[in-house]
Amino acid sequence: MSISKIQIQHVRNISSISFEPSPAINIICGENGSGKTSILEAINILGLTRSFRTKKTRHLVQNDQSSSIVFGTIDPMVQGLKQSLGVERPVEGDVRMRYEGADIDLSTLAELIPLQVINSDTFMLLEGSPAVRRQFLDWGVFHADKAFIQLWRGFRRVLKQRNTLLKCGRIDNKLRQVWDREFIGFSDQLTRLRKEYLSLLKPEFDQVVSQLLAGMKIELGFSTGWDKKRPLDEVLASSFERDLRQGFTGSGPQRADLRLKVDGHNAAERLSRGQKKLVVSALKLAQGALFQRMNSRPCIYLIDDLPSELDQVHGELFCKVLEQSSNQCFITCVDDRALKSHWDPQTDIATFRIAEGSLC
Repeated sequence: MSISKIQIQHVRNISSISFEPSPAINIICGENGSGKTSILEAINILGLTRSFRTKKTRHLVQNDQSSSIVFGTIDPMVQGLKQSLGVERPVEGDVRMRYEGADIDLSTLAELIPLQVINSDTFMLLEGSPAVRRQFLDWGVFHADKAFIQLWRGFRRVLKQRNTLLKCGRIDNKLRQVWDREFIGFSDQLTRLRKEYLSLLKPEFDQVVSQLLAGMKIELGFSTGWDKKRPLDEVLASSFERDLRQGFTGSGPQRADLRLKVDGHNAAERLSRGQKKLVVSALKLAQGALFQRMNSRPCIYLIDDLPSELDQVHGELFCKVLEQSSNQCFITCVDDRALKSHWDPQTDIATFRIAEGSLC
């Protein structure tokens, strides 16, 4: 998977730019506020319809404009084709997604452009809530098993219905049993897919960690979201009165978590800032490597301010891992000289400089 041409209109301070990136490494450099991160943001819109920096579209769309628009020429299945993709994100109204002249939905878009973002928010994989880690895990399961999206939607529907009944305060026992059976059925399947995916991810993660943090052992574990010593039907029955008081279901896959430990301790509490960046990056890089192995096509990486938090040695190691993959990478930095010595002379590198929202 690679993008051979990008056109961006009305994204933050970018009025209109167009460029043809390298299929390998793309370095976007410029002063703070120049628009370099906005380019990454625009590519994220092309792949997911949304920004990774804000949930409010009005902050994304350039002042006095009604929408942000991103076009791309892509080769999603690595077949040597050039196909058109466009996403329009209006301030008001629904987002529009078109691929080869036809409207598409969000799940189809996500399949076309498998994106991985590494930025300051990626630290949340260690420091944030379980929801962040579930989202990371489910990205991989979504791309690994086509049955996942329907299972996930089915589970969310049943969870919503069960919570609605709990909020009512009184539930007929027979009706409760019906929804509990549905809930358990979806939970078992969803949990099985998550566990299977994690078992495949672990060796890829260990491999990347050994390159970035030689000698350090990071343990990946999985919490199902309920007491693993008891079947879910028993857990739901014993916690029913508590759930009824709280008005929501307290146990199940919606509480699942990915655990990272160093020497038996929570990794977030044991690692330095630089080590944390390498560990969360290793998670993303491992996920991309597994995606490529399972789908025979690479990911697209958006890496914001790569040099930050990393010393010279670990910055070079990070870049070597990127070089060894066949992923298309878009990397921002203030000064590209900070990265120049990190690459092999044979690597296909394109450098773009941006100032005040325009390429120069």
